[in-house]
Amino acid sequence: MQEKLTKGIFFGLVGNILFVAFGLICLIYYYTYDAESIFSKIMEFIAYLTEFMGFGLLIYADYLLIVSLRLRRMLKVCFSAYIVLESVMMFLELNSYNFDFYKPYSLALAIVHAIVCAMACFAFLQLDPDNTKYEVAIVICIALILAGMLGNILGVRVYFSIIASAMGFCVMFGMIHYLRMREEIEIDCYGDRARVAEFNSSTLFSDSETIKNQTNNNFDDIDIE
Repeated sequence: MQEKLTKGIFFGLVGNILFVAFGLICLIYYYTYDAESIFSKIMEFIAYLTEFMGFGLLIYADYLLIVSLRLRRMLKVCFSAYIVLESVMMFLELNSYNFDFYKPYSLALAIVHAIVCAMACFAFLQLDPDNTKYEVAIVICIALILAGMLGNILGVRVYFSIIASAMGFCVMFGMIHYLRMREEIEIDCYGDRARVAEFNSSTLFSDSETIKNQTNNNFDDIDIE
């Protein structure tokens, strides 16, 4: 199960990198948009391809995390909700001209999106809540995600918030991988063997055996008349 967890973390990182790429493609797409331009159509195709690839990888990563991690129900639910939310937001962002209800410059939408993504990121603290380095990494990731709201204040569409959220999750998954490589974080999975102390080989028992042998030798040396 540890191997599945490793793959889940890797695909989660790659999937969010593709989400960042999607946001940057949208940036180019909207600044160069022309309904009759072949370039705009190519950029739209690349954006859809990037979105579907990122979505697919994150679904697979979510599956691997669900089947490998022991307990942590809130983490699993929140990460699944994050994937669904980002995918819906990306679809609406690319088709914003076709939907009257979608407001890409809405501050309320940017705030709700950032808060939900920040909650999903915070849920990952369940992996190792007592690790100080990991706690700091989670705080940094949440700060990046919440900073996505500033894009709307600066007059940028919601995809700025999508980029910020994806970057926050990239940092988070990268930090998890880094800490696991350095064995500074322990994540228990289904099927892991419980650690049993080897008492028979401990110095406590070896010292007691030595004292017992010395005592027996002393009694043997005493002559009983």
